[in-house]
Amino acid sequence: MTAWRTLVADDHPIVRHGVAALLDAEGDFDVVGEAADGVEAVALAARLAPDLVIMDLRMPGLDGVEATQRILEARPSTRVVVLTTYESDESILRAIEVGASGYLLKAAPQDELLAGLRSVVAGQIALAPSMAALLVGRARRQADTAPVSPLSPRETEVLGLVAEGLTNAEIGRRLYVGEATVKTHLSHVFEKLSVTDRTRAVTLALERGYLPRSQSGSGS
Repeated sequence: MTAWRTLVADDHPIVRHGVAALLDAEGDFDVVGEAADGVEAVALAARLAPDLVIMDLRMPGLDGVEATQRILEARPSTRVVVLTTYESDESILRAIEVGASGYLLKAAPQDELLAGLRSVVAGQIALAPSMAALLVGRARRQADTAPVSPLSPRETEVLGLVAEGLTNAEIGRRLYVGEATVKTHLSHVFEKLSVTDRTRAVTLALERGYLPRSQSGSGS
């Protein structure tokens, strides 16, 4: 089994080393670098080409949102997961908007944290419940002015299942269609929403009210 090359960025040494040690003890993560601030995170990501970056939000010099944006602009295939103490923060939404694949709390149990990270590297979405609630709340506030959804009922259904964390194969089984059909629906969704990945499609649909308000958006 190939381990996921991982970079941990946090300005608190104890937290940074603790997360790195936790991941190194697992067989499917390989911590290739640690960054103490956003500038260092961007530089190390460019040099080490990690598969996964675990990003703190509030760091000196360059914050986690800007660092996330720069890393993903340079290497879109990298997955960035925000790991923070803060449960409700506008910067969390900004991090998701620039392409972060998930948001997890530092206080989460280790098993929950690991499960969330594994879901992200598997191509799914990891959102703490408070983050999902924040997105749904924003969608509700914008409901009166939100444009009519460009998605068909089936596309909305498929995207809703993506938001629940289901894989393409699982969605196919749920809807009694082939995996190729699911991929076609998602391709149409990406084109209509002008996005390139599942995470951005879900967050944008939640923000604009295209998904049902009861949609949790949690994939972990």
